[in-house]
Amino acid sequence: MLTVQEVDRLGRNLLEGLTVLNDLFQQGVGVKVLEGIAVGEHTERSFILDLALALAEDRRRDIIRKTENGLETARKRGRVGGRRPGVDDDKRAAILARRQRGESIRTIAAGVDVSIGVVHKTLTDAQRAAEAAEDIPR
Repeated sequence: MLTVQEVDRLGRNLLEGLTVLNDLFQQGVGVKVLEGIAVGEHTERSFILDLALALAEDRRRDIIRKTENGLETARKRGRVGGRRPGVDDDKRAAILARRQRGESIRTIAAGVDVSIGVVHKTLTDAQRAAEAAEDIPR
């Protein structure tokens, strides 16, 4: 017996959920659903399981649509999602100056209180900007 909180945990979409259910039932494994419209133990496909999977897919699609609409509305208002940059102008200047003095990435990260990845990205971005500036004809 496989126990799941809700039927939607069986797959990312209707087809995948139905495939998982079919495979489980063919192997003699039952499914126990703890919440939702398909609550109970199931040993074979049924209309209620299929309906629960279809409703779960519809819910996912609705969440995706609403998220995309919200992000688009935020973009129109000038707001951009995602993480805030870990490096402000002062930290960027400190990272570049320390690297120019020959400090290692690990030492710079500890001194500026950022991750090694942030230091590496800052240095890489600075290098790309410098290379791009050299390519611009003057």
